[in-house]
Amino acid sequence: MNLALWIAAGLLAAVALTGGVTKTFVPREKLAAVRGGGWTADVGAGFVKTLGILEILAAAGLILPAALGIAPVLVPVTATCWILLMVGAAITHGRRREPMHMLLNLIYLTLAAFIAWGRFAVEPFTG
Repeated sequence: MNLALWIAAGLLAAVALTGGVTKTFVPREKLAAVRGGGWTADVGAGFVKTLGILEILAAAGLILPAALGIAPVLVPVTATCWILLMVGAAITHGRRREPMHMLLNLIYLTLAAFIAWGRFAVEPFTG
């Protein structure tokens, strides 16, 4: 179970880092032109960059606390925060009638729920 949780956290961290770097460093106008990125045209550039920074922090929070042995409880806390972020993302894509992106958000949400459940209840970090 521990290995499965590490793999899930690694996959989700990669998703978060990719999305975070994109939202932080790619201009909003360019993001709006990409399929699934139309929502960025409806919000301010600061909001998009803030989400990007939060996603970069989530990537770090899913891996570094446990890897460094410093406050590893932050891993399931970060996963729980990611669940909330994905609820908002799924609602946004649902309102925009983008079912494939909404489904992807729900998959990420499920992965985060697995990590939160696993690290809070089944295989918590000790230390």
